[in-house]
Amino acid sequence: MHSKPVALDAMGGDYAPSALVVGACRAVRDGIPVVLVGDEAKLRPLIPSGMDLPIVHASESVGMDESPASAVRTKKDASIRVALREVAEERASSVVSCGNTGAVMAASLMELGRIDGVERPAVVTTVPRTDGGQVVILDLGANVDCKSSHLGQFGVMGQVFAHHVLGLENPRVGLLSNGEEEGKGNEQVRATLPLLERMPINFIGPIEPTHALHGGCEVLVCDGFVGNVMLKSVEATIEIAGKLLKEEIRRRPSAKFGAWLLTGAFKRYRKRTSANAIGGAYLVGVNGTVVVGHGRSDSRAVYAAISTAHTAVSEQLTSHIGTAVSTALAQTEQEDPS
Repeated sequence: MHSKPVALDAMGGDYAPSALVVGACRAVRDGIPVVLVGDEAKLRPLIPSGMDLPIVHASESVGMDESPASAVRTKKDASIRVALREVAEERASSVVSCGNTGAVMAASLMELGRIDGVERPAVVTTVPRTDGGQVVILDLGANVDCKSSHLGQFGVMGQVFAHHVLGLENPRVGLLSNGEEEGKGNEQVRATLPLLERMPINFIGPIEPTHALHGGCEVLVCDGFVGNVMLKSVEATIEIAGKLLKEEIRRRPSAKFGAWLLTGAFKRYRKRTSANAIGGAYLVGVNGTVVVGHGRSDSRAVYAAISTAHTAVSEQLTSHIGTAVSTALAQTEQEDPS
């Protein structure tokens, strides 16, 4: 078991730094070592007396409304850069940040670099399927415009993720499209299909979102623009469904009694669909473990993100992705020497 701490960018997110410190304290109590990275003067008073929660001081931070590339480039002592430097210099095992996603991406490339052979890192997470399983979706926003080669590598990284994080033996990989018939999809989809077919993965072809969410695949590949819109649509649908259900329950006393009988089921539903239960998304393809939390993360979500990062390091996810990408590149180059 690794003993290096998770480096938490304590200045990133809408509820920083208080919610992040609370989440970090819970993780420490559960045996996960954490180091806070940020303004020590603001962080120190938030740590409970007797809590072993070290701080690495960072004098700057990146705001949610700042230009990611320029802010990361000019702010060398930004908390996200300092946190990533802790991993690069092997003092921390991984990084968690609930700050600006673009800044996390830019800083990760700057401080950690890419895994050999990876053209573009991708943001990846899971969403529940109607059959009780989960579907891995990538990319979720790291790359708005993608080449077919990027999507091909996303398929490889997604299958590795599903295998090592979800424990699936031979996860099915689908390419998000507006139809599964031949000739459907935009130019990008049609150009990517033959590449994914050559990859050493269990590729099942183009798939519609409805089919994917009903259990049609375990990994769903798409570019960052489409993936981000899809994830936000899923989150909004879950929120709307919950609000409409509450409204209907409040309409009649008999419905309130029925809801009381279903209290346990409602709690399980919230646990399966809440973003707080997942905590964050992985940034795969960079040379280190990075978890990106939601900007609105509360202490529960921060705790979940720290646990997610800790698990990824234990599973040696970065190493497995590097091996899989190297194997895929060698195979495709052999099949297409041009």
